[in-house]
Amino acid sequence: MDINQIIGVLLLMASVGGILYVVLYPYLSGDIKALRRTAALTAGGPREVGARSADPIKRRKAIADSLKEVENQSQKKRQTLEQRIAQAGLTTPRPMFLGFAIGLGALCAGGFYLFNGDPLLSLGAGIVGAFGIPSWLLSFLRARRLARFIEAFPGAIDIIIRGVKAGLPVADCFRVIASEAQEPVRSEFRRIIESTTLGLSIGEGCERFAERVPTSEASFFSIVINIQQKSGGNLSEALGNLSNVLRDRKRMKAKIKAMSSEAKSSAGIIGSLPFLVGGAVYFTTPAYMTVLFTTNAGKIVIAGSLLWMAIGVFIMRKMISFDV
Repeated sequence: MDINQIIGVLLLMASVGGILYVVLYPYLSGDIKALRRTAALTAGGPREVGARSADPIKRRKAIADSLKEVENQSQKKRQTLEQRIAQAGLTTPRPMFLGFAIGLGALCAGGFYLFNGDPLLSLGAGIVGAFGIPSWLLSFLRARRLARFIEAFPGAIDIIIRGVKAGLPVADCFRVIASEAQEPVRSEFRRIIESTTLGLSIGEGCERFAERVPTSEASFFSIVINIQQKSGGNLSEALGNLSNVLRDRKRMKAKIKAMSSEAKSSAGIIGSLPFLVGGAVYFTTPAYMTVLFTTNAGKIVIAGSLLWMAIGVFIMRKMISFDV
């Protein structure tokens, strides 16, 4: 088999993989279920909505559905690099972060070139070092900070509920959270208080708070505060329903994590098995594996295998990921 035939086979494999991805992605990501759930929620008329608002259980379900809708809308918004850096809890300026990414890419490219001597492989390592590793690190820090925020946010809402029931103004409740709550809730509420000292209202400060913390919990909290500031109403009851929904979501996430731990372990074993077997074969019989690294056909086979491996890992990740 010559090089043209091998390239044709790889292109055919990539085409088939792309078609399968387009066909199966809506079912694996849950978009079909989301559309069906939205159609079921909007199928009823005003009478059904009124009856649902009278029942506390159905009202909490309506709040949870609204949280999901707000979360989907927030995920569709494209965020800038500065916003992602701030959401990760870093104070690094954008030029410094870009300089770090470029330097890391150059370091990876130079290290691979000294180790292997292949310019194409070094170029790929430089691209991964400049774009992949910094983006992954930023996403990891951002996800960890948002997870800590979601963990501590219901307690902050309870402080506001108790303060409002005791007769304290909302701004004083925010000051208590800004001085005594856990991080990163404390720093975010401190920014809300600082924005009010600059002339903004509590509602406007909460809107900026929802932009800094792109979670459905923060967005819905901002909506509740803005509605209360503009039209009045029982703030403690609304925040109480929101706090109950957030705690129910947290319990549900913990339950799903426990139930899916076996599937995640199986996916990890399946994903690491080709690399473990390949490494074992390389150390036992190196001549059997060196053909993949010393010939063009072997490198193309490795590239195609990694492509299919990435598609399989992505599909398994979608199958074991659950949205609450």
